[in-house]
Amino acid sequence: MTTSPVAALFNVSKSFGPVEVLHGVNLALHAGSVHALIGENGAGKSTTMKILAGYQPPTLGAVELNDTPVQFTSLQDGEAAGIVMIHQEFNLAEQLTVEQNIFLGRELKRGPMLDKAEMRRLTREYVSRVACDVSPDALVSGLSNSEKQMVEIAKALSRNARVLIMDEPTAVLTNRETDVLFAQVAALRDAGTAILFTSHKLDEVAKISDQVTIMRDGDVVHAGPTSEMSEDAMATAMVGRDVSDLYPDKPGVPRDAPVVLKVDNLSVPGFASDVSFDLRKGEILGIGGLIGSGRTELMEGLAALRPASSTKVTLFDKAVNFKRPGDAQQAGLCYLTEDRKLRGLLLERGMRENLTLANLHKFGGFVINRKCEENALTDAIAEFDIRSGTRDVQVGNMSGGNQQKLLLAKVMLSEPRVLIIDEPTRGIDIGTKQQIYTFLRGLADAGHAIVVITSEMPELIGLADRVMVMRDGRIAGALDPNEITEDAIVRLSMGLRTDQPPKVV
Repeated sequence: MTTSPVAALFNVSKSFGPVEVLHGVNLALHAGSVHALIGENGAGKSTTMKILAGYQPPTLGAVELNDTPVQFTSLQDGEAAGIVMIHQEFNLAEQLTVEQNIFLGRELKRGPMLDKAEMRRLTREYVSRVACDVSPDALVSGLSNSEKQMVEIAKALSRNARVLIMDEPTAVLTNRETDVLFAQVAALRDAGTAILFTSHKLDEVAKISDQVTIMRDGDVVHAGPTSEMSEDAMATAMVGRDVSDLYPDKPGVPRDAPVVLKVDNLSVPGFASDVSFDLRKGEILGIGGLIGSGRTELMEGLAALRPASSTKVTLFDKAVNFKRPGDAQQAGLCYLTEDRKLRGLLLERGMRENLTLANLHKFGGFVINRKCEENALTDAIAEFDIRSGTRDVQVGNMSGGNQQKLLLAKVMLSEPRVLIIDEPTRGIDIGTKQQIYTFLRGLADAGHAIVVITSEMPELIGLADRVMVMRDGRIAGALDPNEITEDAIVRLSMGLRTDQPPKVV
């Protein structure tokens, strides 16, 4: 006997002005089940989740809880009904403590006074349940991204949700943190919570979910048990084309290819010490290592985004000493940040302003040539396949994949010959990943030199010509093309030699 869903959408459509972004979506969530919602960036997943949680009303169709139609006018209505959403973008007050964030707007009282002792006790309980070792008194602004995500999850746990919506919850988590999260998801499922889970990591979808709904261009194209679909079948349904060849072929870097960047003993105080490496024309150098190994900070130091020192840095046979990011950009080296929302894009502005901001000198002197800017945007939309519905959209309303393509277009407008790109596909669907991989390989084939920092093991193996692994702010080892394996990368990340097996304890 099939039980009624706890929450459901029936024939839900959503329009923003004349543009319809959802077309008759049906979705049913059941108690004690994890339901995955997957699709490309821009497929309609976020809008679907926001309608279910009460952030947005549907244009047509119905939202039902326990077979009863409901009309939410705000997220507070949704939470009052037992629906809690964990956002992909952190919804935390940065200048408040962990405890204050968890109980913000729901403070416990003992008579007329705040019950601080009980809130502290419960905060410790909630963060311990997700294995997060942070103090209730810690300011959120001082936490790492993964710690912030765990605080978001702890905050959701405090609300005793009947329906829990998780939007890309593992995007900034390590493998260990992801395992902790999944154990908590399983416990919530077993306790009867209905869980809606989105992820671009299809191995996670296969591992954690019972049902899967796949969306493409605002339509549901598949719904059914997860066990009946392989990861390849999911990917094909998402993008409408075969993505089995996710990574382009590696032609190989000639041994006599010129060295375009040579770094000697680069140090970034507190993060990296005496790192030396070189980069050849036409090469994609992958940088791996655990989060906290100093990968990002090292490259930010090289690009003058944070203080750094070195014995010598040579770029195109010329000694350089960058004092500010503009010096590096002018010399032909550009860095593309891992944090597109906080450091890469102005979310409240349009695509045109974001695209041209770093290169306004190319679009006029005292007065900016708006027509030239619009032409540049037209070219970027076509070259990078940026899909936004309308070119006047605020960038914050674009999908993550299209934001990333806009950020890449912005950086390429500087015409870099050396490109450093940090976490190029974090929070991006598999179809957009394929596009970015193809673009990066095309750049390398055209003679550009590229450094890719990534936490994605398949990305390191599938994309990089050579891999450098960092550990505790130093180079743990470098792997040539015939040495790049998951085992070798993991061993170097953990401080083990690659030529001997670990001891069995």
